[in-house]
Amino acid sequence: MRVISGEKKGLSIKAVPGVSTRPTTDKVKESIFNMIGPYFNGGLALDLYAGSGGLGIESLSRGVEKVIFVDQDRKAVQTIKENLKQCGLSEQGEVYRNDSDRALKALIKRELAFSLIFLDPPYAKQKLSSDISIISDHGLLEKEGMIVCEHDAKVEMPDKINELTLIRAETYGDTTITIFEYDKD
Repeated sequence: MRVISGEKKGLSIKAVPGVSTRPTTDKVKESIFNMIGPYFNGGLALDLYAGSGGLGIESLSRGVEKVIFVDQDRKAVQTIKENLKQCGLSEQGEVYRNDSDRALKALIKRELAFSLIFLDPPYAKQKLSSDISIISDHGLLEKEGMIVCEHDAKVEMPDKINELTLIRAETYGDTTITIFEYDKD
């Protein structure tokens, strides 16, 4: 795996050891950033089911100012820290070991709002609609922000979750990328 574009283009990043995480392929990662960017002028991002941290690190390389990485797997958290260090991005990342529900509650308490949120949960345990609902209810997404979901192609996402609308969905093999943002009205 590698950083595809931006300031850190070409740097290698490690996958999480073992089979507990499924890294986003470079092809899918490139497609995601072609849909949402490809480059950013600052902003705060959340990589909620971060795995190796590949999506958050890619967004930092492309101009996002800071990323909060969350994963409940100890090996994943260690891998994210190593990847941030390898890319010279440790100062721009906060890394936490937590489950998604507790992490969202902690972020609500901090009164943070993100310009970009990545949700790439384990396919067997995905609860994307619930996560998006919590994000919407508690103002964790800026009004101009986007939520990028990576999920099994068999999972059908609703067109609307609270104030958020599905604006685009693309399928790559067994993976679908779904993007939500606030209604423009």
